[in-house]
Amino acid sequence: MQVLTTLRDLDLPDWMVFSGAVYQRVFNHQTGRPLDYGIKDYDVAYFDASDTAYEAEDVVIRRVAAAFDPPLREMVEVRNQARVHLWFEDKFAEPYPPLADSAEALTRFVSPVFAVGVKLEPDDRLAVFAPFGLEDLFALRMRHNEARRSPNFGRVADRAKARWLELEVLG
Repeated sequence: MQVLTTLRDLDLPDWMVFSGAVYQRVFNHQTGRPLDYGIKDYDVAYFDASDTAYEAEDVVIRRVAAAFDPPLREMVEVRNQARVHLWFEDKFAEPYPPLADSAEALTRFVSPVFAVGVKLEPDDRLAVFAPFGLEDLFALRMRHNEARRSPNFGRVADRAKARWLELEVLG
């Protein structure tokens, strides 16, 4: 909640917390592990197409980092989803067309189980973004994202399975 509250107060454009900070906490709750087990960072997405230069993103990264005390300062990882297509293919050897907003990024995750984002609204409601639904998340089931048959799926699945033996990995 501290991360969500701080991000809400920073009022980044089209922001959400997604990926490991969400699905890993659910896995931990489902399997009786401490909530922070396996969490190495908080992935924060925002979308600002008005300036896709790294320097502009770095200003936001530094602003967000300054809003947190250690250890959270080092754990919050911020990325402008409007510029992911500029570096993704070089890093992961997969094409990545430009996105229209932060929520669209969820549709590109390796597995639907990872594709969940949350945002704390001004009225304290928690907005949940889950383009593939939540069934796989609560069933501890990992499968390919059919819209993105990533060659990295096996490696990612093996890492997740090593931390949560209860996870069912499908083909």
